[in-house]
Amino acid sequence: MVIEFLLLIILAWDGYFFLKYLVSLTEVSKTSAVWPKVSLLMPAYNEEKNIGEAIRAALNLDYPDFEVIVIDDGSRDRTYEVALTFKNPRLKVVRIPHSGKAGALNEGLKLSSGEIIVTTDADGMLEEKALKGLVGRFYADDVVGVGGQVRVQPRSFLEVIQDIEHLRIAMFRRAHELENLSVAPGPIAAFRRKALEAIGGFVNDPVEDYATTIALKGLGKVVYSPKARCWVRMPTTLVKLWRQRKRWFLGDLPKLGGGPLKEKVFLGISDAVALFDVLFPILAILAGKFALLAVFLLFEVLTMAAVVAVEGGSPVEVLAFPFVLWFLALFYLTLHVYGYLHLLLKQ
Repeated sequence: MVIEFLLLIILAWDGYFFLKYLVSLTEVSKTSAVWPKVSLLMPAYNEEKNIGEAIRAALNLDYPDFEVIVIDDGSRDRTYEVALTFKNPRLKVVRIPHSGKAGALNEGLKLSSGEIIVTTDADGMLEEKALKGLVGRFYADDVVGVGGQVRVQPRSFLEVIQDIEHLRIAMFRRAHELENLSVAPGPIAAFRRKALEAIGGFVNDPVEDYATTIALKGLGKVVYSPKARCWVRMPTTLVKLWRQRKRWFLGDLPKLGGGPLKEKVFLGISDAVALFDVLFPILAILAGKFALLAVFLLFEVLTMAAVVAVEGGSPVEVLAFPFVLWFLALFYLTLHVYGYLHLLLKQ
């Protein structure tokens, strides 16, 4: 009965969000057709290999009135020199002493003139319609921020795994966060200039996008735009992936601890389901319950196939999803346990 119980919980949890996702696809998102001037801020630190592609994509955006401001954050390589090779009236390139991402963004904010401030990364490639997708979601005065969809450029199998992870995130955000986004992600986010200035600019924090989103929610709504997409580069080794996600989670955890009770409950349930995701396939194989395992595999493949059909992706991502799900569940469960212990020991 334990194996059946685990499967029931997994199907109920995943099925709930998948059904909400399907319902969200039938609803029309609130949008506006007003296109104010946009300032696109691109902080860069040691990105000489990627900055060219990022600038080229930014300058090719389909939007009537925008500027691109590249802020070289004291790079030790040729990032600044590469950025200077682009000659375009929309582009400004500045260099500052190294001060961190929030510091670079705030320097860009001072130099900007747009009513809407958009952030992206120097290793990301914005899709042509990204600005319209972001700005179009400022449908009311109380919308102070908009986050878009982050996808991963699949150069290696580990990056394919991370793109599958972001497809799952895209499903969750459409289903659960369309009108109340938990974090406007740094690679593709937009904010009302007045709102940013009211909170003193981008928050200086190890996870500045999450901290800034929390601060802005004190002034209004932060919403999601599934039509705005940025393709980013991600770690290509497990060691680098662990370091990145550890930094993110240890930065997020103190804020989660001080947040609403429902956020803590949601995190706890998510960790429990992750444990079930890890245990169920192992126990089903050991007990010879291959029919139950087949139900699990079929359910996860079919749900991911629907998400890929809507959000874009490859057949490899669909077929690999159940195995990637097991890996991600184990990875994040380990990371979260590490984070909880780290927080307890600090206290």
